[in-house]
Amino acid sequence: MLIPVKVKQIVLDQSLSPVVLLSDQEGNQVLPIWVGPFEAQAIALALQGILTPRPLTHDLLRSLCENLGVEVKKVLVQDIRDGTYYAELYLRQGDKEIVVDARPSDAIALALRTNAPLYITEKVAAYTLNIEDLVSADQVEDLQQMLVDSKPEDDKKHLH
Repeated sequence: MLIPVKVKQIVLDQSLSPVVLLSDQEGNQVLPIWVGPFEAQAIALALQGILTPRPLTHDLLRSLCENLGVEVKKVLVQDIRDGTYYAELYLRQGDKEIVVDARPSDAIALALRTNAPLYITEKVAAYTLNIEDLVSADQVEDLQQMLVDSKPEDDKKHLH
């Protein structure tokens, strides 16, 4: 079973490494995925709808797909091995379906640029964190509301 998720925010961990937070539709579960600074920037730009004067790598990939008649059907974060997440791009060109191995950060950046849905597998969902486990019970409601109300412009702007 595939579980739909959405990119909620990019945050920095205690060592100032960027972390993409994927959340379930209700905002109760969060999957942190550590990414590189360039990938975090690409994701943040897409979340904010910012277009760069020249295409970045993920913009180039989107343009290639469009010009070759390839549709990004979905992105699936499908596995975790030795602490590393694995993703797949599900592409369609005419009646041909193609599955491509990808880093989650690249797959997420491309999904945001192509409006492709994001999913995780049940195996990966086992690594999500419940909001209630992250904060005290009296803070849960505030955090859930923050996740629901967060806007792209609330992302960490200094990642750009």
